[in-house]
Amino acid sequence: MTVRVKICGITNLKDAYAAADLGANAVGFIFYKGSKRYIPHAEARRIAEKLPPFIVKVGVFVNETIKEVLAVREFCLLDKVQLPGDSNHGSLLPDGISIVAYRIRNEKDIEKARRSPSFPLLDSGADNGYGGTGKRFDWHLLENFGRPYILAGGISAENIDEALALKPYAIDLASGVEKSPGVKDHDKMHALFRRIHR
Repeated sequence: MTVRVKICGITNLKDAYAAADLGANAVGFIFYKGSKRYIPHAEARRIAEKLPPFIVKVGVFVNETIKEVLAVREFCLLDKVQLPGDSNHGSLLPDGISIVAYRIRNEKDIEKARRSPSFPLLDSGADNGYGGTGKRFDWHLLENFGRPYILAGGISAENIDEALALKPYAIDLASGVEKSPGVKDHDKMHALFRRIHR
């Protein structure tokens, strides 16, 4: 089965349509104001309203309370919410809606992600940030991970074959298909989807 693809850091309708047309399964809206890919709630809703019905809409949160997450989820028509691995909110949300992003640096981080009650997203990240670094972690750490996961962090057309060989459930793309943070490069997107679907 072809790997599923999430295009994250969507900030405008043109990029969202391009992602859908190319075959993305999901798009991500980042509501963390510290991100260069931040999108206001009203703009995310405007885009979500116009997307095809089978595109999964994911909201990326960092410091919000459960009450705030659920309110934004309803307002922005989100299907899933993505939280950082240092949050304990994932287990408090309704079953099946949470993705938890883990910053992978060593075996200890891998084990924490492996035991996650929510669906794990594995990213490089940085000690002072939440993903979107454009860098990959040591993918050798994924040997014998033992459960489905989403692979993120520095994936591009140049290393997509290596990423797919790991057989992740899905891949999460942002900086690898951008002109600048939050602005997608449609040529890069085309090239990457060609590699995936060949």
